[in-house]
Amino acid sequence: MVSAPHEAMHRIFQEHPDLFSRVSEVLGVDFPPPTSVTVLPNDLTDTRPIERRVDTLLRLETEDDEPLLLAIEAQGKKDPDKLGSWAYYASYLLTKYRLQPMLLVVCQDRATAEWAAQPVDFGPRQWPLLTLRPLVAGPHNMPVITDPTEVRKDLALATLSTITHARNPEIGAILKAMTTVLRDTPDAVKNPVIEFISQGLGKLPAAALWRKLVAVDLSFYKSPLFEEVRAEARAEGQTRRAAEDILAVLAERGIDVSEDARERITGCGDPEVLRHWLRRAVTAPTAEDIFED
Repeated sequence: MVSAPHEAMHRIFQEHPDLFSRVSEVLGVDFPPPTSVTVLPNDLTDTRPIERRVDTLLRLETEDDEPLLLAIEAQGKKDPDKLGSWAYYASYLLTKYRLQPMLLVVCQDRATAEWAAQPVDFGPRQWPLLTLRPLVAGPHNMPVITDPTEVRKDLALATLSTITHARNPEIGAILKAMTTVLRDTPDAVKNPVIEFISQGLGKLPAAALWRKLVAVDLSFYKSPLFEEVRAEARAEGQTRRAAEDILAVLAERGIDVSEDARERITGCGDPEVLRHWLRRAVTAPTAEDIFED
């Protein structure tokens, strides 16, 4: 199953197709900025019953005489089978479009990035037929951007950098720099960035921090993440009030509540259970009795 980080690492290039020129500059490879970009179908299926799909495929028009085909792959772990697939993509694209192909691999962990960056020869050892040498962007070479001023200079690059550094110890400062800039960023630009980062962080610990940061001011934006955070906040408020009602009923009846019972009531996040305990709190002889079925 395709994960959210996987989608974010390559789909950001569809939203910001000229991002490749800045990424390549960071990686020390000179590719001129595109003058126009066309998102091409990512289906590389052959006539044989074998389906092959590159994550994102772009045609970049540059000031050079010949356009460039850019295939972008998001890679979450080492996969030796991918090496043959990437070589296939390159030869297929060259054959189909008669344009020079380029492969950019985006990773979130250093080990995978360094593995993907190693040149691989195909063919006999004495005379390799072709060499696979993708360009790789990952935590080993993407900048760590913690200064809002640097974020403002290139928001798309900062977004990709945030995703690739999801496991970085400085992720808190990285995310804080992003939210600082997003406060005064137009919604049309801000909303996709927030969603890309949310997807890119996936289920990593940094995802919870990102949700807290954007929830500080829920007027930031309207998006699926916004609705999700608001619903969670509403649910938390309801369970907190239900726990307070139980304690209030017991206090009104003059029933002592032990520390253990109080922690169990306030720590419960299930509204149905809390409603059941509230009904029992009206007649239960002790606080512990409300927990009985």
